[in-house]
Amino acid sequence: MARDDGRYANSPLKPWFESLRSEYGQCCSDADGYVVADVDWESDKGHYRVHLDDEWVVVPDGAVINEPNKIGRTMVWKHYIDGHPRVRCFMPGSMT
Repeated sequence: MARDDGRYANSPLKPWFESLRSEYGQCCSDADGYVVADVDWESDKGHYRVHLDDEWVVVPDGAVINEPNKIGRTMVWKHYIDGHPRVRCFMPGSMT
């Protein structure tokens, strides 16, 4: 469910967020994404897993956004199938 309540309407990054897409479609805006702490995601040879709602979820390769990350933070856009989180879009951060 989208949750853009207008609070990011004047963000200079709004157009960039709204342009983000994965193979699964448009990611939507920063208001729809969730910041992921470094301890809640991992990378192994270019493949990712992310900890969402008390589950480790494999990020499909098609969900990874490969363009430069303008905010530096890891973000995920999720949806649910049968009550379990799935990743629509994933933007890895810098892990600093």
